[in-house]
Amino acid sequence: MRSLHDIFTCDLPGVTGPGFVTPAQSQCDRPGVTQPARVTGARSQLLLSLFPGIDLFGRGFEEEGFSVVRGPDPLFGGDIRAFHVPPGRFDGVFGGPPCPDFSKARRSAPTGYGLEMIREFERVVCESRPDWWLMENVPGVPDLHIDGYSHQRIDLNAREVGLDQNRHRHFQFGHRDGLVITVPRGPKSTTFQPCCVASEGAQMGRRDWEKFCGLQGLTQAPSLDQLTLSARYRAVGNGVPVNMARALARAILRASSPDAVRLCGCGCGRPVEGKAIYAIPACRKRVQRRSVTDLVQLAVGGSL
Repeated sequence: MRSLHDIFTCDLPGVTGPGFVTPAQSQCDRPGVTQPARVTGARSQLLLSLFPGIDLFGRGFEEEGFSVVRGPDPLFGGDIRAFHVPPGRFDGVFGGPPCPDFSKARRSAPTGYGLEMIREFERVVCESRPDWWLMENVPGVPDLHIDGYSHQRIDLNAREVGLDQNRHRHFQFGHRDGLVITVPRGPKSTTFQPCCVASEGAQMGRRDWEKFCGLQGLTQAPSLDQLTLSARYRAVGNGVPVNMARALARAILRASSPDAVRLCGCGCGRPVEGKAIYAIPACRKRVQRRSVTDLVQLAVGGSL
């Protein structure tokens, strides 16, 4: 899979050192971090939520004790391209840039807007210089490597965090001390909806708003009277489920050195023990599918 730094061009040098990913190109130049790895308590952390929408993602972090500031969002007339952040004010930056350009469901050519917004996410991280960042998108998104931060990909299903919907979410995490996170996963729900997206509102006849919101972890459905009916379903369906956000927030509070935990070779973020390379059989199959896809791309002259 190509990384964003294979796509973007920049003249600034990378950063080297234990625990850091060194991309060939970068948008920002951070000095190396030499202080010991540390984890700060939730109530002393101030976070910045980017592309928040109605911010189910931020709500999950707030429910775990973090303080969250919300950045601009097109839903309310905001534009991240005009948004700038002073350095050193935020402990973490998180958000989900628009994903249609990278989605398997896309039926038209990519617009370039998705890459532009991910680059804006990177710019804000570089400006604000937090301890960590967390980006949500679809599995087909390129890797985002930011100088001075470790890099980790994590796949998570809503069923694994106690929700009755079968939908995978993809996350990328970076920490300036090189820390990694593992998300505890519970037994998958056996009674679930196939997915929770805006189109489901139409499939349900848009009658059961309470149930739709419940699938996203909302114990009380918001009215959102200022939005049209379609926009309400999009706003809730596009958000990171509250339960999933809470699980990630707890994982960040328990972040550890990469020497203390070994992660699955498929990139799902699950820990492995002993001589195991993959956490579960599905992980091995996932890697095999990727290998076949890579070979097909090479055969037709595509690039990885």
